[in-house]
Amino acid sequence: MLGLEVRIYVCLNRACNYYHHPYHPEEEGRIALPYYGYGLDVLALIGALRYREHASVLQIHGQLLARGLQIGKRNVTYLIECYDELVTLSVDRSARRERLCCQGRAILAIDGLQPDAGHEVLWLIREVLSREVLLARPLLSSASPELAGLLRKVSSELDVPVVGAVSDGQESIRLAVAEALPGVPHQLCHFHYLRQAALPIYEADRHAKKELKKWVRGVRRVERAVEEQENEVAQITQGYCAAVRAALTDDGQAPLDPGGLKLQERLTAISQSLEEVATQKGGLPKPLESVKKMLHRALDKTASLWPDIRRAYDWLWEAAHILKNTAAEGAASVKARYTALRDRVRDQAEQAGSLQDAVAHFLAVTQSFWSGLFHCYAVPGLPATNNDLEQFFGSIRHHERRVSGNKKASPSLVLRGAVHVFAYVLTVLAPLTAGQLAPADLEAWREQRRTLRARRQTRVLQRRFRRNPGKYLAELEGRLLRLDLPP
Repeated sequence: MLGLEVRIYVCLNRACNYYHHPYHPEEEGRIALPYYGYGLDVLALIGALRYREHASVLQIHGQLLARGLQIGKRNVTYLIECYDELVTLSVDRSARRERLCCQGRAILAIDGLQPDAGHEVLWLIREVLSREVLLARPLLSSASPELAGLLRKVSSELDVPVVGAVSDGQESIRLAVAEALPGVPHQLCHFHYLRQAALPIYEADRHAKKELKKWVRGVRRVERAVEEQENEVAQITQGYCAAVRAALTDDGQAPLDPGGLKLQERLTAISQSLEEVATQKGGLPKPLESVKKMLHRALDKTASLWPDIRRAYDWLWEAAHILKNTAAEGAASVKARYTALRDRVRDQAEQAGSLQDAVAHFLAVTQSFWSGLFHCYAVPGLPATNNDLEQFFGSIRHHERRVSGNKKASPSLVLRGAVHVFAYVLTVLAPLTAGQLAPADLEAWREQRRTLRARRQTRVLQRRFRRNPGKYLAELEGRLLRLDLPP
């Protein structure tokens, strides 16, 4: 590390309007920020360690000390925040505009991140084809007028037409897209649609799985009985018990991977295997006979739960297959096939037995999403899901967990999301140099800092109230009483 001394001169001419006004060297702004004791090269190093190597504050502090730089841990945090702000100001919007112009069109994806319920939501708008992050903005409200304002701001800055949008099925987003982008096809995410539509059916499968597992709890007793034996029968018994345990611990995943049906099928296969051996050999060793009886009893006790679940999932799997459109059919053809399935499910709903309400829920959600399910087959490049943006949020949360050790994303991710997202994206693509971080407009940087500081102050006030409501209210009362209120 190098130390740099800067000489500051003042005008000594009393007749000059700038008498005693300090003059800094013109190149100082390319080396360090005003009133900062650390150069922009230090900020560039800190940013690379943070976002490319996922280093925590303590790790960055240790590396700086090892390089001979005397700095406190708190200063590292401040410099990370400063780096985020400078990177955001360094975004080359002309290069972005040129890339989008080469495409000739734009498709927008919109989604929000809310680590703390009841607080701000970080809204992100991303261009699907170029994968460019166009806007990141925390909002206190997710009402459609505010989201429409974000969409209007983004679309007005684009030099190409917006030919499509994709999001989940949130009502405020639908209204915002309709208001800000009238006539633009708005694709609703197939994954969110199926997950919401299949929720009661998936819950019924989970309940049936829980009931089935209750009758298979004796497998551990069989394992204990043979675990100290070393004969062939003991090893085979342990093999069957391991299969049962593997089936019990393999959970499904919503919406199309039912853990209950998977467990029932696998336990049935194990039971049939034991039954076939027993038929051919005229019987089984005692431990395996116990396993066979346990599985037979479990499957028999829960046999009535599975037909309705399987019938409902058959419809769900058919719906997912139609929407996947592996044959690359046109929008009209896919819509006609899905209409036929919807009508058939409605006509055969009574066959679902105990899951008639779940099927009714599926039909209601389908009706709600209907207008936005088929645009992806008509607009080239318009994705069927919003999973790409969801995965982008996931990568940011993963980075936050690695550098902080917290399981959940911190509130600061939303508070400073407007600068944090761009710092993460641009630094991962390529490390920035000190010259790239030098702000072209110091006043814009200061205004950005004031905005971020005001947003954080709101959280500070809320935290003070939670810690001591009485003291907090007493201070406000005192300030209010000191005011000269109008009569």
